[in-house]
Amino acid sequence: MKELKPKSLFLKEDSLGIVTDLYQLTMAIGYFEHSMQDNATFELFVRNLPKNRSYLITAGLEQALHYLTHIRFSAENIQFLSQLPIFEHVNHKFFEYLENFKFSGSVYAMPEGTIVFADEPILRVTAPIIESQIVETYLLSIINFQTSIATKASRIVYAAKGHEVIDFGTRRAHGPQAGVIAARASFIGGCRGTSNVFATHELGIPALGTIAHSWVMAFEDELTSFYKFHETFPDNTILLIDTYNTLSGAKQAAKIGKKLKGVRLDSGDLLNLSKEVRKILDAKGLQHVEIIASGDLNEDHIDDLLKHNAPIDSFGVGTEMVTSKDAPALGGVYKLVEQEHNGKSIPKMKFSEDKIAYPCKKQVFRTLDSNDNFVGDIIGLEGENIRGLPLLIPVIRNGKMCYNLPTIHDIQRTASDNLAHLPESFKRLKDAETYPVTKSQKLEEKRQEAENIIRNINIFH
Repeated sequence: MKELKPKSLFLKEDSLGIVTDLYQLTMAIGYFEHSMQDNATFELFVRNLPKNRSYLITAGLEQALHYLTHIRFSAENIQFLSQLPIFEHVNHKFFEYLENFKFSGSVYAMPEGTIVFADEPILRVTAPIIESQIVETYLLSIINFQTSIATKASRIVYAAKGHEVIDFGTRRAHGPQAGVIAARASFIGGCRGTSNVFATHELGIPALGTIAHSWVMAFEDELTSFYKFHETFPDNTILLIDTYNTLSGAKQAAKIGKKLKGVRLDSGDLLNLSKEVRKILDAKGLQHVEIIASGDLNEDHIDDLLKHNAPIDSFGVGTEMVTSKDAPALGGVYKLVEQEHNGKSIPKMKFSEDKIAYPCKKQVFRTLDSNDNFVGDIIGLEGENIRGLPLLIPVIRNGKMCYNLPTIHDIQRTASDNLAHLPESFKRLKDAETYPVTKSQKLEEKRQEAENIIRNINIFH
């Protein structure tokens, strides 16, 4: 099989270094000035799941790996940074350091498509502290967003109960780049395809789409527009029938005959309209013609339609999915958990109110029953002997990838398989049970040890 290379999708590789927050660079300068080159371990995780989310589906690792293996500061970037007023008095040696900057550390991560819960590390970075600090912003941005959208898509696909879901959201995404990345994440979450042509070109996601109201309006009457489209695409005639009157549009579309493949409803009372359209099509012997619904759909609307037996075959979902409209910000964090100094590993933790982050390198162990269904997770120390499947795997060693990238279809299958083994009580759209996640005794002991050390240091200083 051909080896896959990670895709950034948009950004120039020689400018990846400045895709960061300013304070990452101010801290990097401080570390450099004070000769701090200790290895530091940071972990990326989500403290609390958003409302109505009982799980998350990890996504964005491929773009994270591309970033980490390609991050550079171009000469133009360095010149720009050196002229920023805040860096006016920075030693020129720091900018010389940036000329040869590469990520040299190691990364463990959960494969994309893995189900994850609150407090569980999705990704762990160990590198010289300047490197592990600078990469925080990009890693959070790409993993937060894609994980959020993949999770939303999975809820919509779950609500669709086996009916196809298609990503129609690029036009409503937060910019064209976000539309492509959202198409990727939506596919991981279970969508059949996307309307985004660039996502098809770059990622191999099936391209799907019909026509807009403007096509129908561009002709002197609706029937003519339908016939003209059928002449152009005789084997793939899917018609939008609600430009003027949905039921009248269904009758006109039926005149295409047996070659008609589908009709789309984009507005109105989708429950009653779909039932009436089904009757019209069936009366003409067009039982094979599919009904596609779109128009501000989400998991709750789809669930309600199907509970009332709407004869809809597939759903095109846009705004609600690609913006995760009900929970648009995931809130993942990236925290220092361990630092090496003089040959010793020093636990690090933050324990301010409501923002506790456990110290030390961690591993997540998933317990399965005899049918491979998920029973519960234990967050323990890296290397700890705990019964269960370890979820974090090595993906970068010494700055080089050590992981065979899966295809987007493989990742979708991973997500589907994970969801299939998550018990139903944890997948409900509302009032889902809380999946059991516990901390190991040794991790709790490390937390207490670190807390005592930090409190004593602050008391005596």
